[in-house]
Amino acid sequence: MSTRTWEGLSIPAAGTYAIDVNHTVIGFVAKHMMVSKVRGHFEKFNGSITIAENPLESSAELTIDASSISTNAGDRDNHLRSGDFLDTETHPEITFKSTRVVGHKGDEFTVAGDLTIRGVTKEVELTVEYGGVGTNPWGQQVWGFSITTEFDREQFGLTWNAALETGGVLVGKKIKIEIEGEANPAA
Repeated sequence: MSTRTWEGLSIPAAGTYAIDVNHTVIGFVAKHMMVSKVRGHFEKFNGSITIAENPLESSAELTIDASSISTNAGDRDNHLRSGDFLDTETHPEITFKSTRVVGHKGDEFTVAGDLTIRGVTKEVELTVEYGGVGTNPWGQQVWGFSITTEFDREQFGLTWNAALETGGVLVGKKIKIEIEGEANPAA
């Protein structure tokens, strides 16, 4: 993979890059009982990023196996897979497809796209921090990224909840997504 300089950044050459599933974590955070946060991640996913000649015309796609959700608590994970939440039997995939780069400042980009969860598609904006390019010990060039977004889960039909005796609800409405990853040239 060759690099080029664009607006002071050393970026990958135009082309399609695969998300390196061995060096990428797709995590999420949800408020629990209004007093703490539960963190989890998805274990199975794939995706690609196409860097355009004009980086502001680049695009990305991601497909997540919804049943691969893990919070390290089997009963909770099974509940999240059920019809109360992701309904993975009916909706086995969560997908994201970018529609445009909204803007950028330095190494931070705002990317809009269509997120589909449980058969419901809504536009979300991602904050993408470009991490730079490096060469791994086997001579392959990779580039890194950090992505965050937040959305209201109820907009995707994830409305299950339980009232607490002390007031409030068991599961918060806002879900924060945190992705740390790497990409390398697609085979």
